[in-house]
Order: sequence, then structure tokens, then C-alpha cells
Amino acid sequence: MNHAEFRRATDFFNSLLVGLALQLGASFVARSFSGDKAQLVPLIKAALNHKGAAFIDCISPCVQFNNHAGSTKSFDYVREHNEAVNRMDVITPRDPIHLDQKPGTVELVTQHDGQVLALHKLSEHYDPTDRAAAIAFLHQRHALGEIVTGLLYVDPQGGDLHDALETVDVPLNALGDAELTPGPDALEALNASFR
Repeated sequence: MNHAEFRRATDFFNSLLVGLALQLGASFVARSFSGDKAQLVPLIKAALNHKGAAFIDCISPCVQFNNHAGSTKSFDYVREHNEAVNRMDVITPRDPIHLDQKPGTVELVTQHDGQVLALHKLSEHYDPTDRAAAIAFLHQRHALGEIVTGLLYVDPQGGDLHDALETVDVPLNALGDAELTPGPDALEALNASFR
């Protein structure tokens, strides 16, 4: 697999993950670029505060993209041409890629390896509460070669597993036998619910 094929496969896989998060019921789904801190930081904070399953796909340039056949900067090339007395893996530093993108625009971002990403930042008018529309929008933009960034979907009424299971607020190891052993009446009611 050459570098361009690897990149296309990676882009497809990341789109697939976002689609799976939407399809499987994540109640907070977002994507951002590591160089766009103005967008990424609030998304991370919102995901941490969201009551429910949150998923963020963060696109981040990696110097390991230079690790392909024919590259004089790859780890394999350096190992083959290294005459040092010890082995050490080093990732050479790269200048950070910064992005100051306006909402509703498409920005072409050149990665360290020369690959160009077309990042489509969602506009203020995008409605992130419609799961089906989010999936359709992602497919539409993917067909145009664009990677959508921003809050793709959120269910403001989303609940967490504790709500669904109606668990207690007290840690289970702090509960006594009386709370952990429901007794014969509770067992009979449970068995009756399966009949």
C-alpha cells in the first residue's frame, strides 16, 4: 500500500468511526483538527460535561506519515543507514500547523508529508440535533472530498448509563448487606416479570 492509498484508507476509516458513533447512539459526536484549538478545546470541554456517550474524532498530523517506502526520513531508512552504537527511535520535531478557520468555510490544510486535507468547518446555522441530517451531511461532504469539523450531533436530553440502570449515588462497596440483598419479595417480583 503506498502513502496515498494509506491516507485514503485512514480518511475512510475515520469517517466510518464517526458514522458508527452516530449509528450506535452516541449522544455527542464531534470532529476537529488539532491545529484549530479555538474549535477543539470547547468541543473537548463540552464532551466532558455531556451527560451521555461522547465521541470526538481529532484529526492530528503525525510525522510518522513520512514512514513510507522511498522516504529518506522514514524510521526504516534511518535504521538501515545508521552506524550508531545504540538504537533509538526519534521523531523529528515539526512546526505546528495552526488554523484560524471561519465557520461555514472550507480550508485546505497541507500536512507535514505534503498531503492536503479539505476541512469543512460547520456554520453557525448547522443544526446538530438531527442525527439523520448529520449522517446525510457527512456523506454529502465526504463525496466532495471534504472532512467536516465541529459538533456534528448532540442529543441535549441524552442520559448516561447510571440513569438507564437507575443505579444509586453511593459507591457499591460502601453499601451494606441490607441494600445489596433485596430479599425474597424483590426476587419474587423479578421472577414474575420474566413470566
